[in-house]
Amino acid sequence: MKILAIESSCDETAAAVTEERSVLSSVVATQIAEHKIYGGVVPEIASRRHTEAISQVCSEALDKAGLTYGDIDAVAVTFAPGLIGALLVGVNFAKGLSMSLKKPLIPVHHLRSHIAANYISNPTLKPPFLCLLVSGGNTVLAEVTDYTKFKILGGTRDDAAGECFDKAARCMGLEYPGGVNLDKLATVADTKKYPLPHPTVSSGEFDFSFSGLKTAVMNLINNSLQKGDIIDVPVVCATVRQRVCDMLIEKTMLVAEKFGYKTVAVAGGVSANSELRSRMTEECNKRGLTLYYPELCYCGDNAAMVGVQAYYEFKDGNSGSASLNAAATLPIDYR
Repeated sequence: MKILAIESSCDETAAAVTEERSVLSSVVATQIAEHKIYGGVVPEIASRRHTEAISQVCSEALDKAGLTYGDIDAVAVTFAPGLIGALLVGVNFAKGLSMSLKKPLIPVHHLRSHIAANYISNPTLKPPFLCLLVSGGNTVLAEVTDYTKFKILGGTRDDAAGECFDKAARCMGLEYPGGVNLDKLATVADTKKYPLPHPTVSSGEFDFSFSGLKTAVMNLINNSLQKGDIIDVPVVCATVRQRVCDMLIEKTMLVAEKFGYKTVAVAGGVSANSELRSRMTEECNKRGLTLYYPELCYCGDNAAMVGVQAYYEFKDGNSGSASLNAAATLPIDYR
C-alpha cells in the first residue's frame, strides 16, 4: 500500500511516500531561517509558508519515489495536535487530494507518528513497549499496547522538556532552534557552579514538571545581567540538559520497572539530544532493557513517520472524510 503522507503541524512542510514501514521518499521544507529572526515559531508566518510550499513538496516526494498521483493508494495527513493554522493547511490540501483522486484519506495523530518513526529505523520493533515521547510541545510516557492503541502513564504538568530547553536557550541568547544549539554548546556540567533545581512533582508518580527549572534559568540570567556578572553559557547549558535528562530517565526507568517492560523506545524531537541518548542507553543496558531510537533524520517533524503510522491506522479501520477538521490539542489515546 503506497501512501502519500503530509505533515504541517508546526514549521516544517513535509511530504513522503511510504509503503508499510518502507520510506520511498521523504521531503522536508524547513522554515528555520525565517523563524530564527524572531527567536521562535510565528504561527501566522508558518501557516503562510505551508500554503506556499505544500504543493511543491508533495510533487517532489512523488518524483523522488518515481510515482505519480495516480499511483498512490491513499493520502495521509497530520490532523492533530499542533498549530491550528498550520494543521489546517495540510488537512485541507489532503482532503482536496483525496477527493480528486478518489483515494482514502487517513488522519494521523502527530504524537503517534513520532512513535512510528521508530518502526522505520527498527524493523524488529513491535508492540507492546514503553515509549518516552519528548518534544518541544509534549512530554508523555505511554504504553504502546498495539500500533493504534496507547495508554498514558505519565505526562508533564506544565512545560514540555523541549520547551524548557528552548526557553532556557533563548534566555542565554542562543539562536533558534534553541534546544539543538543548547545541546551543541553544553560541555561539562559543574553542578556546584550554578545550583539549578532538580525538577520534581509533589503528586503523580510518573509525571514531569519543567516550569520551575525554566524559571530558575531565567532568574539566573536576569540577576547576572543586573549585577554585571558574566555567565558561563556552556556550563549553564550542560546543567540544564543534565537536570532535564535526570527526570526523563528517572521516570522512564521507574515505569519500566513497575510495569515490567523490557522494551523501551524514545521518540520526538528531543530524542536527538546527545546526553539523553547516551545516558538512556547506559541505564537500559544496566537493567537489561532493549532500547530503540529513531535515526536522527526522523527525530524531528517529517512526513515519513506519518505515512508509516497511517498504514497501521488504515489497517485498524481509521479513515477520514470531507468533514475532517484539525485539532490544536488531542491526547494520544483518543478513540
